[in-house]
Amino acid sequence: MMNLIVFLLVVWLVLSVLGFVIEGLFWLAVIGIVLFLATAAYGWVKRKTAK
Repeated sequence: MMNLIVFLLVVWLVLSVLGFVIEGLFWLAVIGIVLFLATAAYGWVKRKTAK
């Protein structure tokens, strides 16, 4: 499960960087950041409850 979360975090980070680098795709950066934060929060909560 943690492997999937780490993979998703990397994908969202790449989308965010692409959104900032390519002009006109700022919306992609915003979506990438939101998804990155949501996935990180989900992983953090799951890690806390697994103990």
